[in-house]
Amino acid sequence: MSRLALIDAGGANLGSVSYALERLGVQATLVRDAAGLEGAERVILPGVGAAPEAMRRLHAQGLVEPLRRLQVPLLGICLGMQLLFERSEEGEVECLGLLPGVVRRLHPALGIRVPHMGWNRLLPLRESALMDGLPERPHAYFVHSYAAPVTPHTVAACDHGGLFSAVVQHGRHAGAQFHPERSAETGARILQNFLEIPA
Repeated sequence: MSRLALIDAGGANLGSVSYALERLGVQATLVRDAAGLEGAERVILPGVGAAPEAMRRLHAQGLVEPLRRLQVPLLGICLGMQLLFERSEEGEVECLGLLPGVVRRLHPALGIRVPHMGWNRLLPLRESALMDGLPERPHAYFVHSYAAPVTPHTVAACDHGGLFSAVVQHGRHAGAQFHPERSAETGARILQNFLEIPA
């Protein structure tokens, strides 16, 4: 297995993502600064919490520009996926800008609660190696109040009072809005597929 860097951006899911990777037989290297990315052949950016605080931490760690210049596969998880986009409505913060679009707050409605919490189905929109081996409409576990729009880079959407991006991929940049580490076989397969994407 190639060297996998797991970025510590202060997310509470860091330990559970690391454990999910261990279950797949992968020992990730915990990264807290730009030097830690050297030699990495793929990178995972997990996150839980607020976009402004996560971006402040990445700036403080000197990781923003190295992530923007990264030439290896990068997977953002939950908030980490949202940080791949241009901007977040949460705190009106500029994000990494690796994917086009603005992350916006989900809107509550009759029968629609925010945060979106629990199991929901992925609705595949186009083919991607990230979805290899999954059933037609697999279930995944979500916990979030903000979401990225559906764009040409959306691999799978999810419906919670309207469609949003649940899985994205554009070149080396990929993301999962749900928590793979809490999504049973669906999550394990997504992580395994990411690990097998050619670097």
